[in-house]
Order: sequence, then C-alpha cells, then structure tokens
Amino acid sequence: MKPMTLVRLALSILAIHSTLSQAAALDFEVRNEAEFKKLFPANATVTKLADGFGFTEGPVWIPRDGGYLVFSDIPNNQLKKWSATAGISIFRQPSHNANGNTVDRQGRLVTAEHSGRRISLMEKDGSLTTVVDRFEGKRFNSPNDVVVKSDGTFWFTDPPYGLPKGQDKEQDGNYVYRFDPATKRITIVVKDFNMPNGLSFSSDEKKLYVADSGNPHHICVFKVAEDGTLSGGSVFAVIEKGGPDGIRCDPQGRIWSSSGTGADIFASDGSVIAKINLPKGGANLCFGGKDGKTLFITAREGLYAVETLVKGVKSY
Repeated sequence: MKPMTLVRLALSILAIHSTLSQAAALDFEVRNEAEFKKLFPANATVTKLADGFGFTEGPVWIPRDGGYLVFSDIPNNQLKKWSATAGISIFRQPSHNANGNTVDRQGRLVTAEHSGRRISLMEKDGSLTTVVDRFEGKRFNSPNDVVVKSDGTFWFTDPPYGLPKGQDKEQDGNYVYRFDPATKRITIVVKDFNMPNGLSFSSDEKKLYVADSGNPHHICVFKVAEDGTLSGGSVFAVIEKGGPDGIRCDPQGRIWSSSGTGADIFASDGSVIAKINLPKGGANLCFGGKDGKTLFITAREGLYAVETLVKGVKSY
C-alpha cells in the first residue's frame, strides 16, 4: 500500500473515531467517569428504534420466541411489539390504555391498565384475566406501574393520571399496594406519596424503590420485611429535570430512572453517575435484548435503545 494511501486510511479512521466520540458526548452527560466506564462500552451511542407513537410507556423484554420487547402506546390504546428482525407490530388492541408492564415467574405478561382500572395477566394462549381491580370494594384510580416479587405477590402504584374521562376517583388517596394471590389479600403499603409511579426491587428484594413523579420528583427507598410490610422511606435521589417515572435497579444497587433529560443513572449512594440525553423526556425503561444488556427507553413518541455492560434486576 502506498504511503499516501496509508495516511488517508489513518485519517479516515481518526475521523470515524472523532465522529463516534462526538455522538457519544451528545448522548450522555457524564458526572462520574470511572463509574460510567463500568456501565457503557466505549463510544456507546443511543439509537432510535421507532417513533410516531402517541405516548410510549411500560417496556418489558419477553425472552421467548427469539426475544422481543412489548411496550404501551397509551393514547392509541395499544400494546406494541418490537423485535430486531421484524421491527414494530401491534401486540394487543385494545390494551385498556395500558401503562406499566412486567412478567411474572411463569413468564406471563402483567399489565397496569388505566381505563381497565386493574392489574391484568395475559396467559400464554393470549387470554386475559383480572389479577385485582378493587380495594375494599372501590375501584382503583388508574394503576400505573407494577412489579412481581419472587414470592408471587404483585406490587403496584395507583395515581389518577389515567382516570377515564367521566369516571370518578373512588380511592381516598394515591397509594402503593401489595396483592397476595395466595390469600387474596390486598394491602396499602405506602400512603404518603403525591403521585407514586415506577417501582423496583433490589436484587435481594430487601429494598423497594418507589418513584414519586408529583411535586417531590424524587425516588424513595424502603426496607422490605418478610411479611411484606415496609419501613423507612428515605429519599434516595432527586430528579433534577422533570420527574422520575419508570425505574429499574441493577445488581450493584444502581438505579436507572426515566427523567426530563431522558434517563438518569444513580450510584447505590444516590449520586448521579450520568444522564442519557434524548430529544424528549423519558417515561420508562427496561433491560433486555439477547444478552440482557440493552437498555430500552420509551420517550413520548419514540422508542430508543443503548447498549450497556450490565443487566437489570428482574421484576420477579
């Protein structure tokens, strides 16, 4: 190869590296570089997978059938499906204005429905059943997000964000609930939130993190007792721009939260490691993909993804 050709090749490689570095710099605001390097590969960038939706929420990765993502398009009353091979399709319609989604220990889809005012469960044959839709005979406001603990109990938040037009709010407050399908008992585990939203257990399930997307715009952490009661409730972190919505925990105790920036990543001590910059504020996120290390983020009309070096804690 001629010397000038080698020079041009070297310059081209440098130009590509510079472009990727600039793109990565635009995608992230790094507060702790040493910790950031543990989370993302070099030159990681955010990819837009799809857009043009009404308002995206509740992403959850389904590992069967080659693996695919299910997420909510709330105003369009649909659950959407994304896969690397087939792109976007409709997973379920109507969705009863579904918001948060997760899976239980059997891999069945669990959904917090706004207009259904319930937590629903989708069997693998596609049939739907109601997990719970009332507390003390009164309908829920509009269940927002849900997780399933390893003991099979369902934990969910119930702000009135999605209360159907013309319907009355029946619950006295906006609470966090626990439902035990074995005993059919439902209890309020937290009462003093303004707008309880996303929630996530630590890997050992000894801690529960709950986001308040109302006036406090912070994330609180509780100690979880063996009988399902909570104690503590100290502020873990405050979202600087916008409010927290969907949150996820990783095995090292870091919290990944949607935010007005896109997504904020907190160390186990509540300090900010980095922010992921998106064109519009994030609503929810989850880990998935072939190796479980892809972070999917729903943000208003769009769906985004970024490769990471870690996996999230499963919600069951």
